[in-house]
Amino acid sequence: MLTGAASAAVLLSLSLLAPGTGGQPSAPLPDRMADTGGGTQLITAVAAGTGSTSGTLTWWDRGDGRWVAAGSAPARFGAKGLTEGSARRQGTDTTPTGIYGLPYAFGIEAAPSGTTYTYRPVRQDSWWCQDNDSRSYNRWTEPLAADCRASRAEHLITYRAQYAHALVVDFNYHGPVRGRGAGIFLHVNGRGATAGCVSVPGEAMRTILRWADPGRAPHLAIGTTSGPTAITRY
Repeated sequence: MLTGAASAAVLLSLSLLAPGTGGQPSAPLPDRMADTGGGTQLITAVAAGTGSTSGTLTWWDRGDGRWVAAGSAPARFGAKGLTEGSARRQGTDTTPTGIYGLPYAFGIEAAPSGTTYTYRPVRQDSWWCQDNDSRSYNRWTEPLAADCRASRAEHLITYRAQYAHALVVDFNYHGPVRGRGAGIFLHVNGRGATAGCVSVPGEAMRTILRWADPGRAPHLAIGTTSGPTAITRY
């Protein structure tokens, strides 16, 4: 993982080199995107193609009219790759492409020192409902809602590695569409690819939580380097 001023300078110089330009400077990735969410912080998660299960996550700051990379880490995606967020179906093990807000953070472990995001502690009775028939669909429920079947929910505390620290991604979160998917997070790596989330090493996740400022409206953009799901479309 690269963090700090020196790594930011390296990342910025790399981001300015567009493929196929012979090393000629190009705009940083956020400047080439259709939308960055309107804030002054942005996280980009980029895979080589829709079949990829790994890629790179970079977090960016905007100041003095320019985007600068603040850090970067290897990222993991869904076991079945990535798919257009608006067409995603639940249970497909795909990561939804698009640009999404980050409503709040949570974790089994305490929030890293310096975290300013609302941080919800995971307890023994903390669940995330993925039951399409429940009124609590795609919501934290504590305890498990009466109309949410445990077999169709995540018992958060059982994912001790992945949910040591996490940020909720607002994919299908506001006005959720049943069957599109629930429980998409940015979280700590597990043993391999995810079920649709984006994951990074633990130290990177802790760094992101210290860096993220809800007052600067950070968003997470997920996409591929090119094609219909290119991150620059979002």
